[in-house]
Amino acid sequence: MDSIPYGISVTVTDHEGRSHTLDLAEGTHTIGRAPDCDVCVPDHFKTVSRRHAVFEVSPNGVAVEDLGSGAGISVNGAIVHRQKLENGDVVRLGGELGLRVHLPESEVVSDPHAVFGEDVAAQDVAADLQEISDTTQEAFVEIGKRIVGQSEVVACVWAALLSRGHCLLIGVPGLAKTLLVSTIGEVLQLDFNRVQFTPDLMPSDIIGSQVLNQRSDGQVEFEFEQGPVFTQLLLADEINRTPPKTQAALLQAMQEREVTVSRNTYKLGPPFCVIATQNPIEQEGTYPLPEAQQDRFMFSIILDYPDRDEEIEVLNRLAGNEREPVNNIVTYETILRFQQTVDGVAIPAELIARIADLVRATRPGDDKANEVIRDVVDWGAGPRAGQALIAGAKAFAAMSGRPAIIWHDVLRIVKPVLRHRISCNYRARSKGMTPDDVIDLVLKQFEL
Repeated sequence: MDSIPYGISVTVTDHEGRSHTLDLAEGTHTIGRAPDCDVCVPDHFKTVSRRHAVFEVSPNGVAVEDLGSGAGISVNGAIVHRQKLENGDVVRLGGELGLRVHLPESEVVSDPHAVFGEDVAAQDVAADLQEISDTTQEAFVEIGKRIVGQSEVVACVWAALLSRGHCLLIGVPGLAKTLLVSTIGEVLQLDFNRVQFTPDLMPSDIIGSQVLNQRSDGQVEFEFEQGPVFTQLLLADEINRTPPKTQAALLQAMQEREVTVSRNTYKLGPPFCVIATQNPIEQEGTYPLPEAQQDRFMFSIILDYPDRDEEIEVLNRLAGNEREPVNNIVTYETILRFQQTVDGVAIPAELIARIADLVRATRPGDDKANEVIRDVVDWGAGPRAGQALIAGAKAFAAMSGRPAIIWHDVLRIVKPVLRHRISCNYRARSKGMTPDDVIDLVLKQFEL
């Protein structure tokens, strides 16, 4: 380079901790994945837009400005649109790329807000994201006082609550499914009801019914008596042990957050989350959930046996014959505020398109599906799968305190979201293939 009157250096660090340093001369420098950017980011950084941000370097100060990216920028954790920078400031593009600014020794910034200002509302969002991250860690610690292991199960249930979804827990008896749900309800201070599904259970046993009551003046009238569905956290235990007529009583509640009885509609107060359990080994006397109802569950989570150390810990706790008390972490009002923050987590258009292609690749009739998928799958995931992947990934990003989704967030939940939305045919079953195996085949098409 020719003689440069002024310049800065920037250390670029990716999400795997790899870093290198760039020198930026006085002037304007665009950063993004487009080939014509001054600082060109590799294409596999999906949360970095093609023209993501611009650095303005001059002796009067250095500033960064968002160029309308999908995933946004943050400075020292605060989401900003345009910000003047000080020595050592960390700028994050999307959720994957971090840049630390090194100004010359003589550069002194007296008032970083005097020229460019800062978005106060954006700072509030950053504070909320940090609060969600801190609350997540506190909640996991409290739940861990009673539940040994199952960290990913706990994370998925919490993510479903943050994104207004429902969970289907599948596991053999004795894996603490009921204790897990009741403990989560206690830690989060949610009203909790449990319904044991049996073959003789009726829809009115869940949603409630009109009851004939006599008033004090002698008049007789019908009054609605609420069922256990009128709660914030509902455990539908062994949901496959009741006929479809009763299973369907939850459909309207799960999708619309309301129930209809005798032509009257009653709203369910937020937050509302259904966690249903199934025993995968008992088939006699059970009624598999209809596909339409399975699709209403955001996650289908498989609980496995604990490893040896975890099982020893479980037995040690039982030998002490004490139930560890847990602390209340948040109120439902805080959860409602968290849900709004999660809604605002950014996702770039490129990642949305990638999620759409991933879901479409599970459908045997789609051109995105490979030959193996066409051979072993009867039908694949529908549009709700893509919606669940985005909503769940937003929740996991917020749980990590990040303002934007990265591809890893999607990969973390792809099996819980897709496994109950894929139907394997007899060819797959003859080969011993499961929906999880099909998902692994699909993911090979999307390896970075």
